[in-house]
Amino acid sequence: MRQLTREELNNSKRTVRDNLGRIEGKKVLVIGDVGLDEYLMGDVRRISPEAPVPVVEIRNREYRLGLAANVAQNIHSLGGIGLMVGVVGNDTAAKDFGTILKKYGVSDQNLIVDDGRPTTHKVRLMSGQHHVVRFDFEETKFLPSSLEKSVVEKFRSLLEGSVGVVLQDYGKGVLSENLCQTLIRVTHEQNKKVVVDPHRTTPIRYYRGADVLKPNREEAYLLSGLNLDDLRDHPNSLIDVGQAIQEQTGCSHLIVTQGQNGVTLFSREKTAAHESNGATSIPTDARQVFDVTGAGDTYLAAFSLAWFSGLSLETAAIMANAAAGVVVGKIGCVPCSQEELREALE
Repeated sequence: MRQLTREELNNSKRTVRDNLGRIEGKKVLVIGDVGLDEYLMGDVRRISPEAPVPVVEIRNREYRLGLAANVAQNIHSLGGIGLMVGVVGNDTAAKDFGTILKKYGVSDQNLIVDDGRPTTHKVRLMSGQHHVVRFDFEETKFLPSSLEKSVVEKFRSLLEGSVGVVLQDYGKGVLSENLCQTLIRVTHEQNKKVVVDPHRTTPIRYYRGADVLKPNREEAYLLSGLNLDDLRDHPNSLIDVGQAIQEQTGCSHLIVTQGQNGVTLFSREKTAAHESNGATSIPTDARQVFDVTGAGDTYLAAFSLAWFSGLSLETAAIMANAAAGVVVGKIGCVPCSQEELREALE
C-alpha cells in the first residue's frame, strides 16, 4: 500500500486552497434517506427520586437536518448547491423539516410525501457534550412502486443541471435495489458520476456500477462478504476487503474512512501514483473530538463536491478529511463552512 507523504499532503492542501473557487455554485444532486434531528440540551444536577435516572434540566432546543439532508446542507455551506430528493411523511415533523431546509438554503420543493410512513425524526437528549439518550421515530420499509416512480421522475428533472449524484443510504428503505440501479443507470446515460455512501445492512449488489463507494472501515468489512474471523489477524486484511468490494460492485474507486487513522483509497485506474494493488493511505490531522455525529455526511459532501468539480481523487479526499475534522470538534450534525475549511487547510 502506498503511503501519502507529508510533502504530498501539504501540496494537495495548497491545491485545494487554490481551487476552492471551482466548487462555487456547483449543483450536486443528493438522494436518499432524510430526517429531522432534534436536540434537547441541558444540565444534570440530580438523580430522580422516582427512579435511578438523571434529571436533565432543559435549557435549549434545536432542530437540525439529518441523514442525506445533512449532506445537502454541507454542500451548500461549502459553497455548492445541494439539490435534494427525499421522502417524508404527512406529519408535523415533515413541516418542521421543510422549515429547517429553507433556513439552511436547501429547497424543500423536491420532497415526496409517503402517507404510509412517519418522517424520520431523531431526538437527542444532551447534557453538556454527552448524549444521555436518543429517541428514534421512524419506520423502515421500501417505497411502493408508485412512489419509486415519482422519485425517479423528480430525479430526472434535476439531473441535467447537476455535476454529479450522491446516493446516501441509511437503511430506512428509500433506496431499494431497483431504485439504486435505476438511478445509477440514468446518471451514467448523461455521462455523470455517482458516489454512494452505503449502509452496512444493505446487500452490496444494490450499488453495482457506482463510480465511488465510501464506507467506513466497519461497514467495508461487513459489506465485503469475507469471513471476518479469517481476516482478524491478517496484516493486509483491508486490501483484501477493498478488492473484494470492487470485484463485487465493479466500482472504479473505493474510499474507506477510518476516523483518526485517515482514509484508504482504492482505485482501478492505474497511474504512476498507484502501486499494483491500487491502494493509497491518506493520513488526517489530529483533532480534538467532541462528537463524530454527522462527520461521515460532511466527508461525503466535501469529497463529492470537490471530485465533481474536477479535483483529483486524492485531492478531493484530502479536502474531505479537513472538512470532517472541523465538524468533529462541534456537537451534533453541524455543517462545515468554506471559511472553516480554508482555516483547517492552512
